Amino acid sequence: MSSKKPHINLVVIGHVDHGKSTTMGHLLYLLGQVDERKMREIEETAKKTGKETWKWAWILDKYKEERERGLTIDLAYLKFETKKYEFTLIDAPGHRDFIKNMITGASQADAALLVVSAKTGEYEAGVSAAGQTREHIFLAKTMGINQIVVAINKMDEVEWNKNRYEEVKAGIQKLLRMVGYNVNKIPFVPISGFLGDNLTEKSANMPWYDGPTLSEALDTFEPPPRPIDKPLRIPIQDVYTITGVGTVPVGRVETGKLKVGDVVVFMPANKSGEVRSIETHHTRISEAIPGDNIGFNVKGISRSDVRRGDVAGHTTTPPTVAEEFVGRVIILYHPTAIAPGYTPVLHVHTATIPVRFVEIQKKLDPRTGATMEENPPYIKQGDVAIVKFKPLKPVVIEKYSDFPPLGRFAIRDSGRTVAAGVVIDVKKAELK
Repeated sequence: MSSKKPHINLVVIGHVDHGKSTTMGHLLYLLGQVDERKMREIEETAKKTGKETWKWAWILDKYKEERERGLTIDLAYLKFETKKYEFTLIDAPGHRDFIKNMITGASQADAALLVVSAKTGEYEAGVSAAGQTREHIFLAKTMGINQIVVAINKMDEVEWNKNRYEEVKAGIQKLLRMVGYNVNKIPFVPISGFLGDNLTEKSANMPWYDGPTLSEALDTFEPPPRPIDKPLRIPIQDVYTITGVGTVPVGRVETGKLKVGDVVVFMPANKSGEVRSIETHHTRISEAIPGDNIGFNVKGISRSDVRRGDVAGHTTTPPTVAEEFVGRVIILYHPTAIAPGYTPVLHVHTATIPVRFVEIQKKLDPRTGATMEENPPYIKQGDVAIVKFKPLKPVVIEKYSDFPPLGRFAIRDSGRTVAAGVVIDVKKAELK
């Protein structure tokens, strides 16, 4: 992957069993990114176990296993290339738990591929009130993913029927329009993830379709801007002590530029020092820009000064430590209702801390964003609201409009994602 193609972080979303892994596995294979030997191994295993229909999905699982044995410092994600771009697949797709990875994943999605099954019953389940197709579309929009491609999968199971494609397309367009996507800009590609139709080459089975193949549709995305001109922000993922070097915080530059010789401050720790060296993937560099995963050594900073969840910035424009903040949230899951005083866990960039719902200011119409109720006594699953939060420990939080990666958050409780949202206002803490 040494090509210098523009880079896009892609998340694959959609209801469970709609064929996300099969589609991605087969696409990777057709793009020539799967080792032939590995493919033969997978095919043999699939044949032996009588699960031949699973072979494409297993490509992703195979990578996933290997990934889990890899080192975290390199953030080894699954990468693949199309004609135009290098993509990083943020999370091998699947299950409800993937939502937390989508929100708190080490890197944020620039774009989404929504996979929808055309199969009778499956499409309907996905768009039902409890369906994940609906939830994922809403989540993608709430989390600031503005570019999307839709793959209408399993066309082989509906006999390549154009009317069924049009029906599913109209239904998904309606959902996308409801949350504010411009559907005229979104490609809807009819595919068979299993058989490979329309993944990289036009399918003879659907002569009625004259749009792009799936890989061509992915190439219609626009690469994200690299916010070099904004103040520096590096959320810290880990801190290492390296013999002969010293303390090395590791993180991804989200905004701004870091150069050797810069004086940086870690917040909320409020410890500062001069940058002695920067490296990325074991290569020394003199400056780092947004998107770079780096380790950097800072003079005068010891292992106990910095921890995961801190954010580095320049001393002239330090990261904001929040006393309180106001967020626009969607309640994804809650068995009963949420009232002021509720204290779950906040996940924002690399930080995890307890947070209190101080005040529910407004309940909004999920379709239009208009205010439905001022100061409601409680909110429940499916509601969208403006809420004032108080972090119970010092943490860096920025407005989504200023620093998107530091202004998206998730709220979790007992292993479930309760809510997701974006920060619309921050009240700065007075530092002691």
